[in-house]
Amino acid sequence: MRFVSWNVNGLRAVAGKNFAEAFGALDADFFCLQETKLQAGQLDMEFPGYRSYWNYAEKKGYSGTAVFTRHEPLSVTLGMGVEEHDHEGRLITLEYPTFFLVTCYTPNSQDGLPRLPYRMRWEDAFRSYLLSLDARKPVIICGDLNVAHQEIDLKNPKTNRRNAGFTDEERGKMTELLQSGFTDTFRHFYPTLTGVYSWWSYRFRAREKNAGWRIDYFLTSRRLDPQLRKAAIHTEIYGSDHCPVEVEVEL
Repeated sequence: MRFVSWNVNGLRAVAGKNFAEAFGALDADFFCLQETKLQAGQLDMEFPGYRSYWNYAEKKGYSGTAVFTRHEPLSVTLGMGVEEHDHEGRLITLEYPTFFLVTCYTPNSQDGLPRLPYRMRWEDAFRSYLLSLDARKPVIICGDLNVAHQEIDLKNPKTNRRNAGFTDEERGKMTELLQSGFTDTFRHFYPTLTGVYSWWSYRFRAREKNAGWRIDYFLTSRRLDPQLRKAAIHTEIYGSDHCPVEVEVEL
């Protein structure tokens, strides 16, 4: 099965660019979106053969996630069941007979790190939630996790050391999550590859210079490692400041 994840940074904006073409070309079984920036009823988007599930932030024009899937789930859960974390539309879980699919838009710690303490609470709650799912069946997690885990995951690690998305605290939480039983699928296939990123600032012609960060991920329960078939980052696809990422899993 092919899974694709894309932070679209405003679905209405990217819908007016190349979204439908990219959606068709990627031909995914599951197409997960982050930062849709929508409220219910603001955009009528359907694709033949797919059903869609949406989680909207209470704040208008902010955050939000969605999943388009060819496969009807057993159940759909919005949020993680923790009051503090369930107002911004950041999480959707689809349950299937042999796995869970979770799409996530992790909170950004923001310039100057004012939201870092909240981010740390989110990380602990999110890891606990994923482990509760993993205890039942394997989990496939995707989305903009807002962290470049290793120095090879961004162009300029030295100058970004205390910036949001590359703090020791955020990187440590990603290490903790992976060590609790999950695989970074891109690094599974490309453990030392450099220069491949999924996000570029709109400033300073960053994408043109490939001064990017790899902050969009597919993580999978470690016991799925033998079933991983390929991982990809689609740097050729434009329309957002992020590009789509992909994994194929034999399920």
